[in-house]
Amino acid sequence: MAKKIDFNKSLKDLNEADLKARIQEDKLRLKKLEFAHAISPLENPMSIRGLRQDIARLNTELKKRALGIN
Repeated sequence: MAKKIDFNKSLKDLNEADLKARIQEDKLRLKKLEFAHAISPLENPMSIRGLRQDIARLNTELKKRALGIN
């Protein structure tokens, strides 16, 4: 839970361009992780889930800013 709160607080400091760049970087990292997991199992496959959740949090923050919420 603390990771989520810290992650959300760090998003407040980023502007929209930085958020979009971070989303693209994380999506690329997710693809690489999924590919590596398909070839040989990852030591911690829950990292894929955490990365997907982080991408969703980034998209949510971007959408909030677009709608003018907060």
